[in-house]
Amino acid sequence: MTNAAFEGRPCPDWYAEPQLGIFIHWGMWAIPAWAPRGASLTELVRDDYDHAFALGPYAEWYPNAMKVAGSPTAVRHAELYGDQPYSAFREPFEAAAQAFDAEAWVDLFEAAGAAYVVFVTKHHDGFCLWPTGVENPNRPGWNSQRDFVGELAQAVRKRGMRFGLYYSGGLDWTFHHSPISNFGEMFACVPPGEAYRQYAVAQVRELIDRYKPSVLWNDIAWPDGRDLDDLFAYYYAAVPDGVVNDRWMGNTGLFDSLRTPEGLAGFNAMVKARTAASGGESSSTPRHHFDFRTVEYADGGDMGGAKWESTRGLGMAFGYNANEETADYLTGEALTALYRDVTARGGNLLINVGPMADATIPPVQQAPLRDLGRILRGG
Repeated sequence: MTNAAFEGRPCPDWYAEPQLGIFIHWGMWAIPAWAPRGASLTELVRDDYDHAFALGPYAEWYPNAMKVAGSPTAVRHAELYGDQPYSAFREPFEAAAQAFDAEAWVDLFEAAGAAYVVFVTKHHDGFCLWPTGVENPNRPGWNSQRDFVGELAQAVRKRGMRFGLYYSGGLDWTFHHSPISNFGEMFACVPPGEAYRQYAVAQVRELIDRYKPSVLWNDIAWPDGRDLDDLFAYYYAAVPDGVVNDRWMGNTGLFDSLRTPEGLAGFNAMVKARTAASGGESSSTPRHHFDFRTVEYADGGDMGGAKWESTRGLGMAFGYNANEETADYLTGEALTALYRDVTARGGNLLINVGPMADATIPPVQQAPLRDLGRILRGG
């Protein structure tokens, strides 16, 4: 996949203007709500690359970390839940999630001064937060009956904000899951074969048809790059001023090579050297089409003149992590400084909230967002 099919397509004006977006990671991981605290993933990649994802603070990666033998998450899971699978968290999550109130969320986002909202529809655990008509062949019914996506879309648009969707195209642990501790193992875990490829294409098309998202935010990779010309054309036909991010790598040859010991070792050695030289950040220009670049817990120092977006949590996780302490979160002053730095350099700041299972956004996350809004309004 190259840029040729969409060469010359400018970034739409509404997104090109530096602004604030809100990211939302909400799912079953909010029942155990736990990950190690202390170091950011960027620091772990730099300092302990081989174990970064097993030791990382991302609570939304709980179903992976619990599978890595000897990891802090695996040890704690065994102590609290014995041999219960991750799927055991579904029932308590869905019960708690009935308290979801889209208007309450949007009150906060509006107060913060957000221009757009990006909601995680399906994370790496594969659970869908909308009543999808595309059946998961490995885990039938692995989706909510309530349309959380649709309810939030309506509430967001009613307040004049844009609505976008996140989809985990590169990882779906209901199709393929070998434990992931580093980047090589992550890309090796992109599900091989036609079943997942067809499933992902069908679901993204369904999301486009139902919700017409202004942002189509894919994560990790894409199972096969041959799909992307048609998929992007389908999206732009439905949403002419929509935007897509840069995480659509569909290199099946690379994914296959990483499933061999030699290929995995070589790739990890290359990434280790690159991240060590850059202080933990790793960036290269994607070969496929994109409307904006993304950086995660990084400063976005070299985006090659492209429109870009910086994303991070208010703490060290995207999903809710009850193990984090108040000191792990950005203050209103720090969030404001981050926003001003990113937007002054032409970027958008996509700041994440991680609601609890009952959809409550904790006060420690609400406070800096409200402070940012007051400061930007001159209050």
